[in-house]
Amino acid sequence: MNATVRPVPYVAIANAGKVYPSSHGAVTALSDINLDIRPGEFISIVGPSGCGKSTLMKCVAGLETITGGTISVAGQPLSGPPDGMGVVFQRDVLLDWRTILDNVLLQAEFMGRPRAQYRDRAMQLLDRFGLGGFEKRHPWELSGGMRQRASICRALLCDPDLLLMDEPFGALDAMTRDDLNVELSRIWQGTNKTVLFITHSISEAVFLADRVVMMSRSPGRIVDVIDIDLPRPRSLSIRETPAFGAYTQCIRHHFAELGILQE
Repeated sequence: MNATVRPVPYVAIANAGKVYPSSHGAVTALSDINLDIRPGEFISIVGPSGCGKSTLMKCVAGLETITGGTISVAGQPLSGPPDGMGVVFQRDVLLDWRTILDNVLLQAEFMGRPRAQYRDRAMQLLDRFGLGGFEKRHPWELSGGMRQRASICRALLCDPDLLLMDEPFGALDAMTRDDLNVELSRIWQGTNKTVLFITHSISEAVFLADRVVMMSRSPGRIVDVIDIDLPRPRSLSIRETPAFGAYTQCIRHHFAELGILQE
């Protein structure tokens, strides 16, 4: 009988740690992180403030260097930001002196690619995210939600294989956040990208993910990984189902046992 062949991880994190020096002694931000992310998988990471979620994402992005263990992307050990990566930060980091279209095209400029080659795609992304007609506006003329939509367009411009998102919707109002959750889920299903999504929201983590990674602080470590077996495509109404509630309750209960949440 042939054994089941498991896909090679697109992101492989093995025994990874991160220690920061300080005047009061070393601070361990991450300890013994082990996680394999399959190609095309949507992973949500949820945990309390200070647990190292953002630090882990920066390490996967090649923006921070781990002090122990290994991280590889697409089979290659990290030695800096990997090829085929897009990043969306909690703040939109748009340049106020550039138009929205020019901000989106900035991704192509960073990668040394001709702007003209990506203009049509930029316009298509802006239309898809409800920003059609705003391409000549400047960031200071847009709401926070519209600015974050533009930052997502920028990250998607060059069609990355790996999309890293660090609490991208955390500062948005509830209705805008819900809308972007649904749109992100649709885009992911249509493109098969590998996504690592950082959030404080248990509900958001469950709604978006194939698996939810739970992290605890002091030092930052993975305490559990929950498989989310909910049908796709997912509409917001799935949050009212018993199955969805069972997942969120399970995660909350686990955090409560760790003393992170009260039940």
